[in-house]
Amino acid sequence: MTRHLFNSASSRPTASAAVADLRQQIERLERGSRIHETLPFGIEAVDNHLPGGGLARGALHEVIEAGPVAEFAGSATLFTAGIAARLKGPVLWCLTRRDLFAPGLANAGLLPSRVTYAEAGRERDVLPLVEEGLRERGLAVVIGEVTRLTLTASRRLQLAAEGSGVTALILRRWWTVAEKDLVALPSAAVTRWRIAPAPSEPVPAPGLGRAQWQVNLVRCRGSEPRSWILEACDAKGRLALPAALAGRQDPAAARRATAR
Repeated sequence: MTRHLFNSASSRPTASAAVADLRQQIERLERGSRIHETLPFGIEAVDNHLPGGGLARGALHEVIEAGPVAEFAGSATLFTAGIAARLKGPVLWCLTRRDLFAPGLANAGLLPSRVTYAEAGRERDVLPLVEEGLRERGLAVVIGEVTRLTLTASRRLQLAAEGSGVTALILRRWWTVAEKDLVALPSAAVTRWRIAPAPSEPVPAPGLGRAQWQVNLVRCRGSEPRSWILEACDAKGRLALPAALAGRQDPAAARRATAR
């Protein structure tokens, strides 16, 4: 269909109007395959901060372990599993090491019956597996465990996720100090999260309370970095605000209300 860029009152186009109209057409075309629903966390302070009210689906997200002995901790893995658990459909998990503990993932809501594992012999083969999986529209999410993620590779994954609507979660892992520095390099991911263990709240009786995490949103397209203390995923993959913090007003919301 041909669009006319000429004024009805004149046979000559108005340059500014023509440029504005072309820009609108380009934006509509670019948005055509990029508009997907979001996955809310169910925590007002988090969802209100994220564009669209939740984690963008059909997009690429990075999750990184932080804190002491981060190369051996599992908070980021369980955070990733919790997101996958709340997305309906099969899960493809691409990796090189057989070190996932299925009962632990189930405790975060991700049942073994939903997960297909694709094991690669080398890390450089993981990202092609992820990209191929993102073309399968029947999948809920594709998870890839890698240390290295170049800007070019991340752009390919982002485009593949946009095209199919399948969410991509890249779990950044490392095994040496030199590899740890690689996870700080830029990528095209829509969000980047750093997850670290945090002290649990004391319980009335002797024993362990529900695990807590320091959840850091270090990069978010369309929003600012932010940090929260949250209770770890339950058996349905849901995070929660600790009881001691639940009654407190979100500082950002308070500032916005004061500014009005």
